[in-house]
Amino acid sequence: MTTYNWTLIERLLHEVQNGAGEPFAPRQYAEDYAVEMANEAQKLGSLDDLKKLASDYEALLLKQGYIEPRPEDEGGTGENFVLTERGSRLLCMIDSSNPGSEHPIQVLNEQVDPLDPETFDSVAAKPQIA
Repeated sequence: MTTYNWTLIERLLHEVQNGAGEPFAPRQYAEDYAVEMANEAQKLGSLDDLKKLASDYEALLLKQGYIEPRPEDEGGTGENFVLTERGSRLLCMIDSSNPGSEHPIQVLNEQVDPLDPETFDSVAAKPQIA
């Protein structure tokens, strides 16, 4: 089974959502995340590993259709993205500010690869999940 750092993915998706006119910087977002976790006395391991993971997630989210290049008329710079419909559904499911977001994350974690597009679309289509 593939496991994901959902908190980091949530942060990346929020940055995509708010990134008009700004280059997407997953390594910087990972560093900011690490600082926040350190301030909360949570250990994350190697910062370099976390930065690499954020970059890997960027590539995966793009490849699997969760994000796509932001159009120029929406503030696209060639270095930033927008959420696709799939990406918006994922963010809604894992957004920690939403009450009850633990259940969708639990369901995602039960999948062999929850970010596989077919798997995710199937899970997200269930009314008790979305």
